[in-house]
Amino acid sequence: MIRSLFLLFIFISSLSASSLQTERKIYQTILNALFPQKKTVYIWLDDKSRKSMFENIYGIKVVEYQIDADILIIKKTYNINASNKIVFADGYLVYKQHKHNIIGGFYWQKGRPNLVFIKDNLRKEGIKLPKGLQEYIEEDEF
Repeated sequence: MIRSLFLLFIFISSLSASSLQTERKIYQTILNALFPQKKTVYIWLDDKSRKSMFENIYGIKVVEYQIDADILIIKKTYNINASNKIVFADGYLVYKQHKHNIIGGFYWQKGRPNLVFIKDNLRKEGIKLPKGLQEYIEEDEF
């Protein structure tokens, strides 16, 4: 019985590590696509508990203040004032709430990663995504 519980714990831990690795790779792809000319992308997070996940992505630096960031990644902020910054949602609820002023979002749904970019908002920001990410662009009606 103890052996079975131990194996179950190892299996669940490996799944969690695997999803974290997947998430890191997805964010690295997103950020490299949004800022192809930058060696280091500076991000601001409203959820400081996510800092370690982002700090382990090559070429990403988490900054303390929004003004120092290239992009704001929001998970729990529902009132944002970032008229001169690119904003990306790190969760479904924030994505739905801020569709009108974010370029897209990444979230997990039913155990699967979901990535969405909003066509009109990308155009407003002057962002053209590489071919590999264009399939995630959606026209959105506000």
